[in-house]
Amino acid sequence: MKYKLNYRRWLVIILYLVALHSFLVGLMLIFMPMSVFSFFGFDIINRFFPSQGGVFHFVMCVAYIFGVIWIDKCSGFIIFSITAKFIATVYLLTYYFFINDIWMVLLSGLVDFIMGIAILWSLIGFRKEKIINEQNS
Repeated sequence: MKYKLNYRRWLVIILYLVALHSFLVGLMLIFMPMSVFSFFGFDIINRFFPSQGGVFHFVMCVAYIFGVIWIDKCSGFIIFSITAKFIATVYLLTYYFFINDIWMVLLSGLVDFIMGIAILWSLIGFRKEKIINEQNS
C-alpha cells in the first residue's frame, strides 16, 4: 500500500508555523533590549524601525492565519504569502551580498526561502489533491 501525503494538512501546519515564526519575530523586534541587536549585527540607536518591523511581522502573521481560515475558498492569502517570502528572500540576499554582510540578514534570507518553498510545495500538492478528489466524486 502506497502512503499518501495529506497536502492540505501539511499546508495548514506550515502556514501556522510560519505565522508563529512571524509572531515571535515581531515580539522580539518590539520588546528585545536595544543592546541585544548588536549580537545580530545591527547598531540600533532608535526603537522606531525595529518596532515598525515588529508590527509588520504581526500583520504578516494575520495574513498567514487568513490563508488557513480560507484555505478551501480562496488561495489569495496563500499566494500572497509565497510572494512575500520570495520578495523577502531576494531583498535579504541582495542586501547581504551587495550592501552589508550581516550574518542575520543571510540567515533570514535563507529561512524565508525555505518557508516560501514549503508553502509553495504544499499548495501545489493541495491543489492536485483537490482536483483528484473532485474527479473521483
